[in-house]
Amino acid sequence: MPASPDLSERHVVLGVTGSIAAYKAAPLVRLLKKAGAAVRVLMTPDAERFVTPLTLGTLSEGEVLTDVFPENEDGSWTKHVTLGEWADLFVVAPATAQTIAKLAHGFCDSMLTATALSARCPLLVCPAMDREMYRHAATQDNLDRLREIGYEILPAAHGELASGLVGQGRMPEPGVILERVAEIVAGTDTNEGPSAPPLAGKTVLVTAGPTREPIDPVRVLTNPSTGTMGYALAKAAAGRGASVTLVTGPTSLSPPSGVEVVSVQTADEMNDAVQARRTGADYVFMAAAVADYTPTDPSPSKRKKTDEGLVLHLRRTPDILKTLGDHARPDQVLVGFALETDDALENARRKLKKKNLDWIAVNNPTEDGAGFGPTNRVTLLRHDGPSEELPLMPKAEVADALLDRVCAAQEERTS
Repeated sequence: MPASPDLSERHVVLGVTGSIAAYKAAPLVRLLKKAGAAVRVLMTPDAERFVTPLTLGTLSEGEVLTDVFPENEDGSWTKHVTLGEWADLFVVAPATAQTIAKLAHGFCDSMLTATALSARCPLLVCPAMDREMYRHAATQDNLDRLREIGYEILPAAHGELASGLVGQGRMPEPGVILERVAEIVAGTDTNEGPSAPPLAGKTVLVTAGPTREPIDPVRVLTNPSTGTMGYALAKAAAGRGASVTLVTGPTSLSPPSGVEVVSVQTADEMNDAVQARRTGADYVFMAAAVADYTPTDPSPSKRKKTDEGLVLHLRRTPDILKTLGDHARPDQVLVGFALETDDALENARRKLKKKNLDWIAVNNPTEDGAGFGPTNRVTLLRHDGPSEELPLMPKAEVADALLDRVCAAQEERTS
């Protein structure tokens, strides 16, 4: 982060909500003021349980507003409109699960939420809550909804939580927030916006979910993959302007909007679908958990339990990723995934080289929060650069982080 980012003549609205992390709002106000910004603070009623309006008002050198309809009748109830026009950036830090849900669905019951609806500027949300609350599907759905609206999410940090648990849910430190504020303001100055490198005009092919290899009409060989990672990648890529095709095995997930979905069952079917579409893809993300073996002679009728033991003869399924690597265009970007329980980095590097990939994301399903659940902890390896270990985070955020790195590297490669 720059020693002292220049936010002179910038107007920042800081929304503070009812989290124990609200105490961090005080140093954040100090940093914003030191950088030259004019700061106005809005608080929810519950935020006042953790830090006083007097403290934040003194630091920001301005009145702190809470209610949409204040007790006085000086016309200040319209300040949500004037503040929405005044602000160059609206930061909600900390943002509780409650406020995130309200912002996602347009609730307007405080000066903070009313101003968010009125604001014409970028809005940065900094979540803070306990680990399981942050992981919960409802919270993740609401964060996805905010991204769709156009809000920016600064992922919660990993560490010790007020409950005594350790995990993701901490409000990002004030210095980290200040760095992101400076980046967003710089992006609006250059009309580039705060988002990651766009994929407009690009074609992206993503695979997701498990495959099911039939033993007979009612039994299959499969794995616990939910498809969450691949669906998150497809959704994130579409959100960045790409034309996305998602080749998916059986899952219970709803298809992302604006994405072409090709449903398959077996590894052979997935191979056929991918190879038919590989030539036109600029980026390929192979996030599916494809079965390595399939029965050679699936029974046309249900097998009866006539023997103590059942012997299955298996054959290797097509190596979809290896075929892609063998036939990749020079300008095509191939990203693989590796799930390893032993010697993860060594095995991933071997796979990266053997299959001629540009990137590989490796994770260990035996680690807490990694693998087939809603979160993951991955290490990114690239064929021409260093590795990077990402912290435990929801898979939607893993998808954004991966796209950030891949797109940035491709821009460097082609510039």
